[in-house]
Amino acid sequence: MTAYGYHASHEQFSPAELLVLMRTAQEAGFSAGMCSDHFAPWSARQGHSGHAWVWLGAALASTEVPMGVVTAPGQRYHPAVLAQAAASLAQMFPGRLWVALGTGQALNEHITGDRWPAKEERARRLEECVAVMRALFAGETVSHDGLVRVDRARLWSLPERPPVLLAAAITPATAAWAADWADGLITVNQPEEGQRATLAAYREAGGRGPAVLQAHVSWAPTRAEALAAAHDQWREASLGSDAGWELPLPEHFEQAAGLVPPEAIERSVHVSEDPARHAAWLARQGEAGFDEVMVHQVGTEQLAFIETFGAEVLPRVNT
Repeated sequence: MTAYGYHASHEQFSPAELLVLMRTAQEAGFSAGMCSDHFAPWSARQGHSGHAWVWLGAALASTEVPMGVVTAPGQRYHPAVLAQAAASLAQMFPGRLWVALGTGQALNEHITGDRWPAKEERARRLEECVAVMRALFAGETVSHDGLVRVDRARLWSLPERPPVLLAAAITPATAAWAADWADGLITVNQPEEGQRATLAAYREAGGRGPAVLQAHVSWAPTRAEALAAAHDQWREASLGSDAGWELPLPEHFEQAAGLVPPEAIERSVHVSEDPARHAAWLARQGEAGFDEVMVHQVGTEQLAFIETFGAEVLPRVNT
């Protein structure tokens, strides 16, 4: 049975507000939570970007649901430091943490001042980071000299079970490449339901473990309000192509998305004022093979969304 969770958007809300929203979502019936690990929002209009790992500790302590985070080791985070954070949370909250690893985006990683590598190099760097993190979770003392360097690192506080490491992948090619090292897959809804092709590529390459979908939706009392909210808050994040990986500043995303018309946002966000339509669409994602669907209301009106989906959507999909 597919679990339906709540996506806590650090780009759009303060950490304190997100804690309230996450607890409210749990009370409304959402059975899991997740967030993305950003240093900057997609646009100045969104206006937030709290530290995901600090927030996760508070969110896990104040709820009872499993939580996940999408992050990128290798530049902003040394893999040993990231492994230490993940191991600590997994030790405190057994079985409740998954960590999705990707190659990163310049928007978040450029802050170190280091050169932003090409995609192929970032993929090799991620493979090295995964190997380092798994060795550390196994209690080994790790030294490594490659695209990342590690000198005699050891984790002294280990969980009984290491955290699950998912692959964050958008394209079928990336999903197939990650099948060798990942414990599972997370992707996002895409135009023409391309997320199904990404999941299929992962499974066909031998990918094991859970499949998670971050599902972008926009609900409001009227369709016009739902479309306007999606266009205002999520047009930069829906650019796709290489722009999403290479642009370093929110201002660049704003400039690139300046000519995106409202109707184009529906290629990557499910927009409707009708809870029944949202329920049918979310149920289809579970039927497509996704074990967890993390629902992200891209508009800023969250409390009404949580109340409405708790009362009218979750009962339909949790059958």
